[in-house]
Amino acid sequence: MNILLMEDDPVLSDILLDFLREEWHVDYAYNAQEVYVHLENSKYDLFIFDINVMGQDGIDLLRELRAFSNKTPTVFITAYRDTKHLQRAFDAGAHDYIKKPFELEELHARILSIKRVFNIENNKFIILDDETLFYPVQKTVHVNNKKISLTAKDTLLLSYFLKNRSRLITNEELVQNIWNFDSLPSDATLRSHIRTLREIIGKEKIKTVRGEGYIFE
Repeated sequence: MNILLMEDDPVLSDILLDFLREEWHVDYAYNAQEVYVHLENSKYDLFIFDINVMGQDGIDLLRELRAFSNKTPTVFITAYRDTKHLQRAFDAGAHDYIKKPFELEELHARILSIKRVFNIENNKFIILDDETLFYPVQKTVHVNNKKISLTAKDTLLLSYFLKNRSRLITNEELVQNIWNFDSLPSDATLRSHIRTLREIIGKEKIKTVRGEGYIFE
């Protein structure tokens, strides 16, 4: 999962980041302005927002994001105990709400629940660079938020390269791991698939080692 945490308490934010980063990738924002900076460069599976932060509060931030059609599941954490803020949070588009102080295991359980409800595991993506995301299950690459569909073979090929970064991979190895024995491709077919991937993710990522194979960097 790719999580964005907004919390302006430095002690609590350090505790949460240490805990959450044991299992997931987590970016940190001190306030709403920093949230927008992160959203310019990354996509997230989950928002964890404190309500009472400096500047624009978490609820108004989420309401604004929902107005821009951002549907990312959101958990609020807050010291407020009244139902008024609880109602505001859900009216703004929150999916869960946890009151301070709380046990880290409780937050973990709520995250797992959201992950299950929203089937986030199937929405996992791999960051190729600041502009490019790869969604293996959906067989798509997003370049500057533009979705590009991949064939099944191109998806398998890119996944194999990513599992074997910075290592020389021969043509024979690619063929043996991507194709069935009854449908082995020609060298020209393999080169065509490599060329397609280069056009989508950038030519510099797949380097040719003449006479030997390829290196994904």
